[in-house]
Amino acid sequence: MKAVKFYGHKNIIYPLLGQLRENKNYSQQMLATKMQLLGVGIDQQAISKIENDKRSVTDFELVCICKILNVKAEYLAKEFWSKIR
Repeated sequence: MKAVKFYGHKNIIYPLLGQLRENKNYSQQMLATKMQLLGVGIDQQAISKIENDKRSVTDFELVCICKILNVKAEYLAKEFWSKIR
């Protein structure tokens, strides 16, 4: 199966995810744990891969990340929106 990419990237939130997570003083493990509490089976390594653009993000992961970091998906995807306008 061919990997789906956008301008060579596996996800559109990687430029901001680490920065927003660090602004909340959350480690990657803490973010993963908070997501697990919301029912998302994700670990620290997966968060690292997302932040390093080595893994895609599912819709439910995106929604939970937004809830935990208290941001809108549009904000996390602002680079994407700027490229498709």
